[in-house]
Amino acid sequence: MWKIPGLAGRPRFTSRATVLVLVLCSLVAILAYPTRQFLTQRSEIAAQRARAEHARQQVEELRREKARWQDPEYVKAQARERLHYAMPGETPFVSVDPSAPATQGSVSGDALGSGPVRAAKPWYTTVLDSVDLADQAPAPHEDSTP
Repeated sequence: MWKIPGLAGRPRFTSRATVLVLVLCSLVAILAYPTRQFLTQRSEIAAQRARAEHARQQVEELRREKARWQDPEYVKAQARERLHYAMPGETPFVSVDPSAPATQGSVSGDALGSGPVRAAKPWYTTVLDSVDLADQAPAPHEDSTP
């Protein structure tokens, strides 16, 4: 093998190179945690901005909804649709399609939903029925002793 004069006795790494490697490793170790924190915070900031934008969109949708409710015609239409109200002189009715499947507003005859479908009752009818039911005295038990 060929030998170059002057290199045979020199160590592979000098003390300067070793110190330089230790300094670089120390810098990497010192900067690793703050860099990771910085990247984590950036992703959290991006997520917060996305949530803020979503909230802004919801606020805008609610403002549009509020503006719709300011219109008396819209309020009348909602009262007719949701509460089954009618104007004086009109006769309100609810028609039921017997071939249509049961919906959220309708009640089926049995738990599986295979029974006949009844029309959805207005909310105020349900309230009055529950008040009437609560007003009735409970039947006494036969096995109770006075």
